[in-house]
Amino acid sequence: MKLTVAQALVRFLAVQYSERDGVEQRLIPGCFGIFGHGNVAGVAQALLENSASRGSQHTESALPAHLPYHLARNEQGMVHASVGYARMRNRLQAMACTASIGPGSTNMVTGAALATINRIPVLLLPSDYFATRVASPVLQELEDPRGYDVSVNDAFRPVSRFFDRVERPEQLPSALLGAMRVLTDPAETGAVTIALPQDVQAEAYDWPEELFARRVWHVARPVPEPAALARAVDVLRSASKPLLVAGGGVIYSEATAALRAFAEATGIPVADTQAGKGALAWDHPCAVGGVGSTGSPVANALARDADVVLGVGTRYSDFTTASRTAFQHPDVRFVNLNITSFDAAKHAATMLVADAREGLTALTEALGGGPRSVLKPATQGAESADSRAVGTAGTAYHVSREYAAGFAAHRDEWNRVVERAYHLGHGPLPAQTEVLGALNELLEPRDVLVQAAGSMPGDLQMLWRAADEKAYHVEYGYSCMGYEIAGALGIKMAAPDREVFALVGDGSYLMMASEIVTAVSEGIKLNLVIVQNQGFASIGALSESVGSQRFGTAYRYRDPNTGQLDGGVLPVDLAANAASLGAEVIRVRTIDEFREAIRSSRAATRTTAIHIETDPLAPVPSSESWWDVPVAQVAALDSTQQARKTYEEHKATQRPLI
Repeated sequence: MKLTVAQALVRFLAVQYSERDGVEQRLIPGCFGIFGHGNVAGVAQALLENSASRGSQHTESALPAHLPYHLARNEQGMVHASVGYARMRNRLQAMACTASIGPGSTNMVTGAALATINRIPVLLLPSDYFATRVASPVLQELEDPRGYDVSVNDAFRPVSRFFDRVERPEQLPSALLGAMRVLTDPAETGAVTIALPQDVQAEAYDWPEELFARRVWHVARPVPEPAALARAVDVLRSASKPLLVAGGGVIYSEATAALRAFAEATGIPVADTQAGKGALAWDHPCAVGGVGSTGSPVANALARDADVVLGVGTRYSDFTTASRTAFQHPDVRFVNLNITSFDAAKHAATMLVADAREGLTALTEALGGGPRSVLKPATQGAESADSRAVGTAGTAYHVSREYAAGFAAHRDEWNRVVERAYHLGHGPLPAQTEVLGALNELLEPRDVLVQAAGSMPGDLQMLWRAADEKAYHVEYGYSCMGYEIAGALGIKMAAPDREVFALVGDGSYLMMASEIVTAVSEGIKLNLVIVQNQGFASIGALSESVGSQRFGTAYRYRDPNTGQLDGGVLPVDLAANAASLGAEVIRVRTIDEFREAIRSSRAATRTTAIHIETDPLAPVPSSESWWDVPVAQVAALDSTQQARKTYEEHKATQRPLI
């Protein structure tokens, strides 16, 4: 079968499938792209030919499988959209992204890093130099005197889980098979990059027909190794004050029902990370909210005293561990259930390398009574079941009634604090917490909230009440400004039956609003909430906390007298900008108006943006936690000196090796 390399690539991708639990789906359901001279005659021509064949006289069964194409407006944005899509599909599907040589391709590097850090599959197809070097240096090619095989695309290597450059047609099959292997391996997945030299894309080759046969990639659910399970159970049975930390792996594994069953069987409280929020509904008796730097005081109090921490599907970022100050019990031990040994080994844990659903199911059974159900003897024989975890050989393990009652009372108290934050009545501009409260109360349980950067992820992890495992979508592995709108586009494409609300601050909006145009052109309805606070609210608050006095964090004119950016407010109109990109716009000033706008936007049939200005200095409840951002050891400013003293107090509680 004689095809160009690009034509073979498209035909191969269109017949790849993934399977888990007996359910099959297209592995590569579509391709985002922006064409330039590096791919217009290669991948673009192949996608056109693939699409044009739909209108031919052939019967549908005789046609090559279709690979839909979606025109993006920014290469970084299309990778973000692909990440949103794959995360919404629990990593069982991955979009492809094609870009031209040079800046078109390097624009995807940030998106690649985001995907890999978050363990989300995406297939990147950057264009490259001429493999033959016949016309080098070509337009937008990097020249390096150290060697002629150096390309800007080498920047993808450290941010990709798999990288290959196809210099000859014969190399394509092995590159494609290697790429599919990594995309479908939950322990290895992330950005996968195949660099395609311009001339090779257009080169013809005689391909074996079996390359284009329908191929199913089976996504495994590894079960716990029996000895490892026994070790984990022994540690858990010894716990008097256990805490479970649920990460994104619980959701990607579709293990939420197994998590709920485990919590109900053992009574162990469940805290969540940014990626894991919604794994257990907020109003479940065992749910204690986010843990770490921006978590709830309930979860953080439990973390401080926990003698055993069970981490499920979490990579323990510094926000989760409060920069390793969250877990203060002198003898705290960790049991880590994770699909990757890399994450399972963190914090010198007892490792349980397995699929989250299979691992939780096995733990529930083992803790419910059986040959491994051995409880470490209590240190005080007269201690009652009210004050220690219950469980003896052959009986079920359960936390003590006293322990459960303690965190239940604390949770009830915290819920009252959240209610006050949601209905603060702040003025003259509303508080950001009031915006979140109105959204939380008016969105349907299956509606999806999208966020990534600034002050809102912290407020959301602390305050948001997620009732559905897919209703909370905060990208906080890379916390990339500009993710929100592009990510929302991919989420809506993956779940067209859900309403998607992208919550974006002015700083993030200015970074990347371009995919509004893509949504409009594709007829994809998004709900955008643009929160204008005239600057970088999150970094402003952080700047103040480290003694830097919010320097350089406000959007202001430069004052000719002071020479600083502390003049009047800039005349930036983000609502007008959104309208110019094709969105319907609703401007509001009060929370009551905002509530009505939410209802109107949700009922609309096209992309709608709500614009509201908030007070960046409005109060927010405390997480009673910390984040390690080093403060200058030597400074002339009194504010910095005082911040350094506070920093050293927190630093003293840090535990580099738990």
